[in-house]
Amino acid sequence: MITIEKLNNFGADTADGLRRCYGAEALYLKLVAMAPAEKSFDALKTALDKNDLDAAFEAAHALKGVLGNLSLTPMYEKASQMTELLRARTQTDYAPLLNELLDMRDTLAQLCA
Repeated sequence: MITIEKLNNFGADTADGLRRCYGAEALYLKLVAMAPAEKSFDALKTALDKNDLDAAFEAAHALKGVLGNLSLTPMYEKASQMTELLRARTQTDYAPLLNELLDMRDTLAQLCA
């Protein structure tokens, strides 16, 4: 089960996340628990597999918003990095960045289980 302490250890800025939820801890934890199932993770992977940088940008940008609003700092920073590279349509190997982001998603999912 996800807790504020586990999220703090994960690197989340829970004080900011709670502030965004007006101090409603149960709501914040519920929203965080939904994050690993966000469809934009799969959309990003699919777009990158197809080398569709436009679709990849849209998915990374959506993830950046979700992760930022939940103050999941380590994931937000990775999504932000990918978003900016994709915004510039940088031709690079995105696999290492994507794998780091997906590994963090999987870690978060385990924390939420």
